[in-house]
Amino acid sequence: MEKPILLFDGVCNLCNSTVQFVLKRDKKHYFKFASLQSNYGQLFLKKNKLPTSIYDTFILIEGNSYTIKSSAILKVFKQLSSLWPVLYIFIIIPKIIRDTLYNIIAKNRYHFFGKKDSCMIPDKEIISRFMD
Repeated sequence: MEKPILLFDGVCNLCNSTVQFVLKRDKKHYFKFASLQSNYGQLFLKKNKLPTSIYDTFILIEGNSYTIKSSAILKVFKQLSSLWPVLYIFIIIPKIIRDTLYNIIAKNRYHFFGKKDSCMIPDKEIISRFMD
């Protein structure tokens, strides 16, 4: 079975911190990762007719389907170690409410959290968990 892949904004400090958070708590190495700006991310966006220059969402790819925004984050929490899966309970909140909050944070993420000049380069310990 193919591992789920989490696509993220590679220059966003909040997004990179979230990836680091997941890496530390994904004890089973369930997820792989790729930035939206990477070749893999760009091919995925084009294939699914999604904007290729707007990087304001997490995308969780599972097989032939994908989930975006708050639903993707909650599905990720569901797979982590410790008590993090409990947060999946927030899936009962209507998607429109969850995604409105998500969109506010995403729109202001660079202002609040900053951004890097380029995508992070995974170190040798985690490089195998990243696509191209």
